[in-house]
Amino acid sequence: MVLVILTTFSCSEDTIDLEGLGSVKGRVVKVGTNEPLENVKISTNPGSSTVFTNAEGFYLLENVPSGDYSLSAQREGLLAVFEGISVISDRELEVVFEMDVETAGNRPPDAAVLLTPADNATNLPIELGLVWSSNDPDNDELKYTITLRNDENTNVEVFENITDTTFALSGLDYGVKYFWQVASSDDINDPVNSSTFAFETGIPPNNRIVFTRLVQGNSVIYSSDESGATEIALTSESKNSFRPRRNVATGKIAFLQSVGSQTHLFTMNEDGSQVRQVTSQVGVSGFNLEEIDFSWDANGSKLLFPNQDKLYSINATGSGLSLVYQTTNGNLITEVDKNENTGIIAVKTNDLDGYSVEILTINQSGVVQETVLTGLAGAAGGINLSVDGTQLLYTRDISGSENTNYRRLDSHMFIHNFNGSATVDLSVEKLSGTNDFDARFSPNEASIIYVNTSNDGISAKNIQVLTISDVDARTDVLQNAAMPDWE
Repeated sequence: MVLVILTTFSCSEDTIDLEGLGSVKGRVVKVGTNEPLENVKISTNPGSSTVFTNAEGFYLLENVPSGDYSLSAQREGLLAVFEGISVISDRELEVVFEMDVETAGNRPPDAAVLLTPADNATNLPIELGLVWSSNDPDNDELKYTITLRNDENTNVEVFENITDTTFALSGLDYGVKYFWQVASSDDINDPVNSSTFAFETGIPPNNRIVFTRLVQGNSVIYSSDESGATEIALTSESKNSFRPRRNVATGKIAFLQSVGSQTHLFTMNEDGSQVRQVTSQVGVSGFNLEEIDFSWDANGSKLLFPNQDKLYSINATGSGLSLVYQTTNGNLITEVDKNENTGIIAVKTNDLDGYSVEILTINQSGVVQETVLTGLAGAAGGINLSVDGTQLLYTRDISGSENTNYRRLDSHMFIHNFNGSATVDLSVEKLSGTNDFDARFSPNEASIIYVNTSNDGISAKNIQVLTISDVDARTDVLQNAAMPDWE
């Protein structure tokens, strides 16, 4: 806005001298607030003279030849203002400028148009791409913010400073309805929100195998189908999670996770959601965390776990901690497995170095029922009871080697028969120089799933399946994987 005031210097003549000099004065203020603006450049075109406003916003152009001009007010960051004026000899012209920021005329972006996935799309994967289109009337560069909500909880995820009109989402949960919205910003006007679209992820695949794999130094739990073709990460790469154990009755997976300097029991759904810490006062501990194992109990309502020389029971909710059994010789309890049909509990104990192994069974009152293995040198473990309770699967290093780094040289898988039949060696066709360990019965108990790896202690571990009736039939299922469970 420009205000022009004409002031007469002399009125001695009725006529105006068009060949003389005049002046222009005035003030520059901020539009809307009348705040004075300093260092605004005031000039004429055609050029005559140039001045800058003072701290109070005032300026004065003197000795301007008479004539018609375009008077301008300019400063960086402000919209330039121009005004046509006529300078008359011996007259003082007053022009007041109101200036605004240079973006004052900038228009906000249009609301983004959401394209993919379509609104209310269903049965989508847990990793998908969001796609939208956008437009800005002034062709400003835009940045986008995505807001993601779901109908399961109050969590709100915000993804900011996106410069493309696509965004890859990962880590979604199965069977959850999500709501997404895109806000477009030109860094000048207020952000403009799109409409809100919804989509729903599909149900989880029937992955019956769970296992672990090292990712950036942490153990991550995965699930897989029997062929190993479909793998899904269930736990975060930022946490060390291991030894997964499925429970079909509850649809839960129990597992161990590092919490500071301790190790505790957790449970989660089969898709990795609803993670819950079970133990707190008493953690899971023993001579070697990679060897420790626990067991579901009471049809999934309880868990059995070792802590040094003690075996504890705890409700899956985290309550009801109770002592079940304690060794009489001070040896550590490293593994436990319970048969729900018979109530028999198998435990493996060892000394502080992992040796002097005993594998025995106890009843629910902690009374020893049978000793399966004792008095043999070398490492042993990997205990798993059959469904009917007549057999116990375990592994043992038949080399009898005992060393400070717990290296096994020739670990075989064995089936112990409680009916008195001979123990069966399942690893007679194993490649020499390799170990079989972490063995588990398959759901129909016709096969064994286990880990095979070189005995050098540093090579990759691979999960294989062996048919009990044909021990030469070894099949690779998962590469670079360990701690399998198949229920």
